[in-house]
Amino acid sequence: MVMNPAEQQETDTITAGVIARPSGLFLAALLLGFMSDRLLPLPFPVPSIDGVHWIIAGSLSLIGFALFGAGIRNFSRGKTPVPTNQPTRALVTTGIHGWTRNPIYLGMFLLYVGIGVAVRSPSILILTLPLAIAIRYGVVAREEAYLERRFGDTYSDYKARVRRWV
Repeated sequence: MVMNPAEQQETDTITAGVIARPSGLFLAALLLGFMSDRLLPLPFPVPSIDGVHWIIAGSLSLIGFALFGAGIRNFSRGKTPVPTNQPTRALVTTGIHGWTRNPIYLGMFLLYVGIGVAVRSPSILILTLPLAIAIRYGVVAREEAYLERRFGDTYSDYKARVRRWV
């Protein structure tokens, strides 16, 4: 299908319409967790078994940071913007995106949980579930619907071939 320049420009301004920037959701959950720990401390801290929690936290954080970085690098190579408030220019399906459709969000979750374990915060870890629900339904579902409209069968084929998370 060939679009005239006016139609293309109009299409290029459409975005996924997510509920909030994902990085903002992760940061808000992290800050809320820190505040909750200070203002309403829970009686069950995350245990520290001879510093093993540092190994777990470090591993989660490093893997998360690597996934996040690989996803960002893939988008840059595909010449498509990362921010959700900008229109997608290309469908990236290779590299880390051939393994998981959401490496950036997966990396953010691992980093978030790694921070929660490192600071031994039950509130941060408890907030992982509502955060996951917000990301899944308020961000990912809207992005997937947007990508299906924008890329049609190409995205549907990709979605059938590659898992959402792992």
